[in-house]
Amino acid sequence: MNQIITVDGPAGSGKSAVSRLLAKRLDLLYLDTGAMYRAVALQAHRMGIDPDDGKALWEMCKNLDLDFVSDGDSPGIHINGEDVSLAIRRPEMDMLSSGISAVREVREAMTELQRNIGKTGGLVAEGRDMGTVVFPDADYKFFITATPEVRAERRYLERTGRGESISRDEVEIDLRKRDEQDKTRSIAPLRPAEDAVVIDTTTLGIGQVIEEILLKMGKTSIQK
Repeated sequence: MNQIITVDGPAGSGKSAVSRLLAKRLDLLYLDTGAMYRAVALQAHRMGIDPDDGKALWEMCKNLDLDFVSDGDSPGIHINGEDVSLAIRRPEMDMLSSGISAVREVREAMTELQRNIGKTGGLVAEGRDMGTVVFPDADYKFFITATPEVRAERRYLERTGRGESISRDEVEIDLRKRDEQDKTRSIAPLRPAEDAVVIDTTTLGIGQVIEEILLKMGKTSIQK
């Protein structure tokens, strides 16, 4: 199967878990583009690069060695050989990566890299502009969403599960800020592609979402 499947959506919608499991189910590459932008944000922070300095960010991106590493159900990402899978998930990376991803030079560099990865097809690309910008001719497009309250609860459980000390209200405030930033940015704003199938996961489990996607793809005969 050399088709390209895009899965876009806001934070806490469940798109990461859905994309990862869908790729495993269909034996496809899982492309976590959100992790790519987080890695860029982390490296820029480490190098002290001003988030508004597009030229410096462009040069950094062009020399950045990003590598996805498959480790069972928990794929990781390396920067120049260093495993930064945990570092990019720190809370401060949420807003920083959103801001960095709105920089034209960063967007262009990452879009070029993502398209190169997808040249041979056979992948599930997860992000916020996969179906609208990066792979507009994808074979299947999905947009995963849920109510802000449910998404905040999911993100709260995820963060406290990592040992973070944070309140449920703080998580929802951060999530709504991220939503607003992603939706209103001038470059590749968060929105469903016109031909995307929108799936509301508010009352659905991951397995149910996977089955709905497979049904839309006509893949109901695929074994679990």
